[in-house]
Amino acid sequence: MRTAVIAAQDSPRTGCSGPPLPPAPEQVEERGLAFGGFAYTCRIVHQSAPRTAPLLLLGGSSQNRYSWQSHEKWLAPLCTLITVDLPGYGSSDFLPARYDIDFLADAVRHMLVEIDVPEVNLFGGCFGEVVGLRFAQRHPEFVRRLVFAGAAIRLPGLYSEAVPQLSQTLARGDIEQAADGLVRLFMSNPGAGKVRRHAAVARLLQRQFVNQTPDEISKAVEHNTRLVTHGCYRPLPVPVVPSLVFTGEYDTLCTPQMGRELAATMPGALFTTVKEADHLVTVERRQESADLIGRFCTDRPVDDLPYCTPVESPCAAHAPAPV
Repeated sequence: MRTAVIAAQDSPRTGCSGPPLPPAPEQVEERGLAFGGFAYTCRIVHQSAPRTAPLLLLGGSSQNRYSWQSHEKWLAPLCTLITVDLPGYGSSDFLPARYDIDFLADAVRHMLVEIDVPEVNLFGGCFGEVVGLRFAQRHPEFVRRLVFAGAAIRLPGLYSEAVPQLSQTLARGDIEQAADGLVRLFMSNPGAGKVRRHAAVARLLQRQFVNQTPDEISKAVEHNTRLVTHGCYRPLPVPVVPSLVFTGEYDTLCTPQMGRELAATMPGALFTTVKEADHLVTVERRQESADLIGRFCTDRPVDDLPYCTPVESPCAAHAPAPV
């Protein structure tokens, strides 16, 4: 599961029109770290008057530590924000596929210890959920709340079927064909239902995939090997903390039903879908997804939001009936 980074999100913005992205540069810190012999970098957007614990944003495998800048205008006023290029991703060192999800989860813990953050609200989108859930399972003492998007407890069939062909296509150097396949994988069929900015996002994804560097392609292939080899889920205990799972109502990669299945494994978790969105809900509906994350992390109501379907409690639905 690889989530794309649209061009407007994947590097610090310069010369752009429109309002600047808060906060001011002096409030942003980058830290170079190393774990297990692999260098990696995190980005911290400080908030001096936070309303909640720091928010750690773990995005998809193609996203990097700058991918959430367009969400900062809504999230940075609430709390300190932390993003990271874990080993094997973004600008960090290449990570061989023999290093599994546990290694990445432990790298998250290493980062939080190094930057002296004892507790976080944790968001994980797509592959970020795979790492985030494993981190929460292995290191529950660090977790205040959990929010996952575009997520599942099993590899989507579409993904498993696409990986061999995509890997072969990339190995041949046919980047255009690989990009076409990736766009089809992540984006819903236009006939599935109305999705905001569908055509524009599809064009941006196509351009991003075509413009990948050799380093990015190498890491992408290794990521796919890692995920297929090690899997995305282990049925370990999940901490009993406030939890929310959401996705776009037309997500065809990690479907709403897959999201419900994940939520059912998390004690007390809520589930909803964002209207007029698919797997790339945090790109297609940036303000709404940021609002949903921010509301949940500051204990504000998430019921009856105009951009969401009714909130469900899948875990309660799967609980055994009282005797």
